[in-house]
Amino acid sequence: MDFLPIAGIVIGVIIALMLLLYLIPVGLWFQAQVSGVRISLVQLIIMRWRKVPLTTIVNALIEGKKAGLELYRDLLEAHFLAGGRVADVVHALVSAEKANIDLSFNMATAIDLAGRDVLEAVRMSVNPKVIDTPPVTAVAKDGIQLICKARVTVRANIKQLVGGAGEDTVLARVGEGIVSSIGSSTSHKAVLENPDSISRVVLEKGLDAGTAFEILSIDIADIDIGKNIGAVLQMDQANADKNIAQAKAEERRAMAVALEQEMIAKAQEARAKVIEAEAQIPLAMAEAFKSGNMGIMDYYKFKNIEADTKMRDSIAKPQKKDKK
Repeated sequence: MDFLPIAGIVIGVIIALMLLLYLIPVGLWFQAQVSGVRISLVQLIIMRWRKVPLTTIVNALIEGKKAGLELYRDLLEAHFLAGGRVADVVHALVSAEKANIDLSFNMATAIDLAGRDVLEAVRMSVNPKVIDTPPVTAVAKDGIQLICKARVTVRANIKQLVGGAGEDTVLARVGEGIVSSIGSSTSHKAVLENPDSISRVVLEKGLDAGTAFEILSIDIADIDIGKNIGAVLQMDQANADKNIAQAKAEERRAMAVALEQEMIAKAQEARAKVIEAEAQIPLAMAEAFKSGNMGIMDYYKFKNIEADTKMRDSIAKPQKKDKK
């Protein structure tokens, strides 16, 4: 019967000990002490109250200590509370120290808070990265289209990582330089014979200014021949000129037809007036006979003149030859 109270006491002591070890991280404190990191239990308890990951901070201090770096607990806590990645920053500082790269703690934390991978940047400073450009289409002066692919070797520029442009800007500038270089070439054959001229022209432009990278080299990987843009443009221009000429000819034809119709209308109007005037002649002669202003001899003279006029008209007209 005395066993149950003793078991309860033992369980209570174990629970109390576990709770004490959780509140007072003795194991983590001992790990720091044997690693040469001076930190007190009180500081660890306060860090836990501030909801700072003790393991992350202590491991970062130990890593920095073993690498010969002078790191401060308050600064690491502040960087974590600001949303930074403490482990990546410390890894980057250690890598930079071993590679003789000038990288301060403030610069590393600024790069990390800017959203860039500071550890990857340090690795790119040691091992440059190769970026393949998408196919770039350009046209030489002879009108031949060329499709070019390039490989750009870049190295991270630590000092320009904060506020510097990224890979997309580098690729866009390289593409612009390739288009400008090919466009200034007199012939596509010259580009195909000497593709490294594109690399020289592009590198001379200083395309990495204001970016987070330093361009080490630009290598032309492939050049393909596309369409004959000059011939296509000439054909389009010829078709456009033909359509314009046809439109102008149609306009002139319509104007000629309209003028002809107008002349026909005027001729018909004049003919109608002549017929109307001729219709008035008999009436006028009848009125002259009635009034005595015209006699029968005058009428005969008029008829003779009319017959003589018709005879002269018939003589003046050319005689048509009979068809055999």
